[in-house]
Amino acid sequence: MSGSGVRIGASIAWILLLVGATVPGTGCGTPDRTQSGQETVYSVDFRSISVPAFANSTPDRMIAPNITEALIKEIQTFTPWKVTGPGRADTIFRGTVTNYRLVLLSKDPTTGLANEMMVEATISFDWVDLRTGEPILSRRAFSASALFTPSRPLQQPIDLGRFQVAQTMAREIVDTLQADW
Repeated sequence: MSGSGVRIGASIAWILLLVGATVPGTGCGTPDRTQSGQETVYSVDFRSISVPAFANSTPDRMIAPNITEALIKEIQTFTPWKVTGPGRADTIFRGTVTNYRLVLLSKDPTTGLANEMMVEATISFDWVDLRTGEPILSRRAFSASALFTPSRPLQQPIDLGRFQVAQTMAREIVDTLQADW
């Protein structure tokens, strides 16, 4: 290939690069922009969300507060919405913990004590537009799980498993709140 052929190929590559960089993206792959100019995959139709304490129909009294707190922090960190009280919010997110259980995964053959356990939590939730009263998103039997090791040498407490399942649940909930493309 001659020197002029290489230059023509390089010129075409530069033209394609410049055209691609200047044409704005369109379609479902392009996120919306928030007022601050940051891109978001969440709906910009709403500016605020209320997250009251989750109801709890399980015997474990700590799981609902853990999920509520984790969800609020996840929304504040990763979405453009402000978490406020129900009187000032555009939307409300109501949830109920419907199932919570510990699952024995393995036990020490010598002592019979648990080596590994899994915490499973299941919730139902409704996300409602308070301006119209219409549901935005509803889910039933939404589950998450987390592993913890109560035996030596780690001796992780059940609180760690509960914390991890709440964090996982909150991440997965916020992922489902993304705009429907």
